[in-house]
Amino acid sequence: MARVSGVMIAGLRRGLVLARWCARAGFEVAAVCDPDPELLAAASAEFPAARTARRWQELTAEDVAAVVLANDFDAHAEPAITFLRRGVHVLSECAACVSEEEGRALVEAAEESSATYSFAENYVEHPHVRTIASLVGGREIGDVELIECDYVHGLAPAEVTALAGDPAHWRGRITPSAYCTHTLSPVLDVTGAWPMQVTAHPVGTGPRPMAVVLVTWLSTGALALTRQTFLQGEPDSHWSWLSVRGTEGLAESLRAPGRDAWSVRLRNEPWAHGGSLRDEVRAAEPVRLYGEVVEPGEVGTARVVEAFWRTVTEGAPPRVPVRAAVAASLVGVAGARSLAEGSRPVALPDVAGW
Repeated sequence: MARVSGVMIAGLRRGLVLARWCARAGFEVAAVCDPDPELLAAASAEFPAARTARRWQELTAEDVAAVVLANDFDAHAEPAITFLRRGVHVLSECAACVSEEEGRALVEAAEESSATYSFAENYVEHPHVRTIASLVGGREIGDVELIECDYVHGLAPAEVTALAGDPAHWRGRITPSAYCTHTLSPVLDVTGAWPMQVTAHPVGTGPRPMAVVLVTWLSTGALALTRQTFLQGEPDSHWSWLSVRGTEGLAESLRAPGRDAWSVRLRNEPWAHGGSLRDEVRAAEPVRLYGEVVEPGEVGTARVVEAFWRTVTEGAPPRVPVRAAVAASLVGVAGARSLAEGSRPVALPDVAGW
């Protein structure tokens, strides 16, 4: 097997989806690992040539070009640093780090490595996010003043308890603000900003909030308002909703059912649009990859993996590089401190200047 095309997948509950997209992009799935024997057996049946293991540590000597980290949410920094030091390209899911110390170590490892670090943040490539990004980039709504983003699940209370109430599961271990990258990464990507300060507010009256609202000041002077995790009103656009108010207009994804949820409303008042009101809907264009139309909910994942393939094989820059990944992740870390201290504002480290 040629090293340039070999990829290892760590964590198979989400990783098996990523493995399939890796195979479509051109990677050879060379190794898979997960502590769950059923998931391991399913992956082995789908990729019979791949070596199997229960722990990623058993596969650090594999002769592969790349590794996809889809293991537990709060356990990505250690394997990422290990593989980067071996010269293996890394595509890491969700939280890049769970502390500033981890973040600094990850940035150092990535920037000293002969390989690259890419953040598997598929939400930056979702159709509604890209439409809004093009409107912002094209100056259709002026300078961004307020940007809002939701990542919410409308589960029944019993389902929330079953999912997040187990302290042995990563959902039970992480802080309420930790899972913020599906909102903060699109915010930073669309605005080109860095997070400067965050205030976290709990939603509900329980001892451990299942949802939080984060208020983040950005380096551009814009304000970001993000809502995350278990709240009613789950958007059909893969649990994501995005709205941007600029000095000259509004662009926001529709709160609508089905495929309409991927569409974006653009509004400019008459004074900002040549004396006439503009209020129109931009539908998401179909995306074709590898000879087939990709479902909107899979577009983000497909494009992130495709970008990783280009990074590994062509030397293209990572779609979401290490400093942007760490910055988004540390909003959740600082948010946890804000919650613990009565929702006081907490300054964020200057990741761009490290």
